[in-house]
Amino acid sequence: MSFTLAIVGRPNVGKSTLFNRLVGKRLALVDDQPGVTRDLREGAARLGDLRFTVIDTAGLEEATDESLQGRMRKLTERAVDMADVCLFMIDARVGITPTDEVFAEILRKRSKHVILAANKGEGSAADAGVLEAYGLGLGEPVRLSAEHGEGLNDLYSQLMPLADAFEEKAKEAENEAPELDVDVGEEDEDAPRPITDAKPLQIAVVGRPNAGKSTLINQILGEERLLTGPEAGITRDAISVRRDWDGVPMRIFDTAGMRKKAKVQEKLEKMSVSDGLRAVEFAEVVVVLLDAAIPFEQQDLRIADLAEREGRAVVVAVNKWDIEEDRQGKLKMLREEFTRLLPQLRGAPLVTVSAKTGRGLDRLHAAILKAYAVWNRRVSTAQLNRWLAGMLEQHPPPAPQGRRIKLRYMTQAKTRPPGFVVMCSHPDKMPDSYSRYLVNGLRDDFDMPGTPIRLHMRGQSDKNPYKGKRKVNAGALTKHLGKGPRKG
Repeated sequence: MSFTLAIVGRPNVGKSTLFNRLVGKRLALVDDQPGVTRDLREGAARLGDLRFTVIDTAGLEEATDESLQGRMRKLTERAVDMADVCLFMIDARVGITPTDEVFAEILRKRSKHVILAANKGEGSAADAGVLEAYGLGLGEPVRLSAEHGEGLNDLYSQLMPLADAFEEKAKEAENEAPELDVDVGEEDEDAPRPITDAKPLQIAVVGRPNAGKSTLINQILGEERLLTGPEAGITRDAISVRRDWDGVPMRIFDTAGMRKKAKVQEKLEKMSVSDGLRAVEFAEVVVVLLDAAIPFEQQDLRIADLAEREGRAVVVAVNKWDIEEDRQGKLKMLREEFTRLLPQLRGAPLVTVSAKTGRGLDRLHAAILKAYAVWNRRVSTAQLNRWLAGMLEQHPPPAPQGRRIKLRYMTQAKTRPPGFVVMCSHPDKMPDSYSRYLVNGLRDDFDMPGTPIRLHMRGQSDKNPYKGKRKVNAGALTKHLGKGPRKG
């Protein structure tokens, strides 16, 4: 990426709409009500032949205290300091407001490169607002319509000379950087996918509202990157952040708190939950974050079960452990409840953490890597069939209607999560209890605790191809054919 562009402005001027258009995907939530965006969201943008990073920010408010609006403003100001270029958006149909004038003055002081954009500029109703924009003293405004894609050529013309300048600086820095000799080594086909900067480990942090998801991720990052506070439901978008955590490249998704479906009435909250569910689908490891004061609520169980059904590696983390008094007794109770309430995740890592103080993050890091390794586990066919013979000897399959089900052989079809196929007779008559017996055996004997295991019974015909055919006696066959050539 050649440079970073931050889109800033008052609430509801169309920042997220433009962000989605530049990245070419509906990543940011968009709604008519103001203040939908609260966190900083980054994306890889494309405009013509330009490639750059774009940051969607919360709407600038005049609040400067520790209220939610004040904290959102501080986060946006931080994005202004991070970015190479600021795109200051106004609503051309509303015109210039006193708030716009205040923020224009702030941007003049804090940002070296500011581009003024008059959004919602389609039609004659926006003419007056576009003319007013000249009075901000930020140069000629770019007349845009983020919703309809109008005016992007003018934006390209403003960005192009800046992109060239940033590219020159990047080349100079690259020439000065020392070369590194890296030994890549040989690849193993059965080994887990290597975690690299290009393909980092994907982690989604999910849980109920106010469990401390954003605070935990901020602690991992070592900076206040995500908006936090005592209010429940602050996070709305599924925000992804990149981080090398103890030398391991990771992309961590912060998701909106998921309440019971019956309580989710507002359209915006439905969109937020849907965004979080999509993050779970793309993740490789899902961290289910519980509140130590009220762990394993019904909604916690649903969230953990969702991650298991999606086939993701699961780590259960219990937050706010720093305020727990009887830690040994509570930990024992948690392990018993976990085993009883989530048998489908038997053996999954259970880690206690404090997002506020950072205690337990080393254990969480180790648990995530272990869960990922188990999720990628591969067992050879020879090992599986020796194991299957022992399981059959220990506990033979049932015989529905007096006909015993024969299990012939077994192989692993896939990883991520581990999936196995058993060739057998009458797969439709195999009871679930026997499948669970085999799955639990796989967990214990091949060290696959907690990861989802998929076991498929596939039918194999035991029909004899010669059954029912007439048996011909060798002597009769000779007599029928004759002993030799007939004499003429």
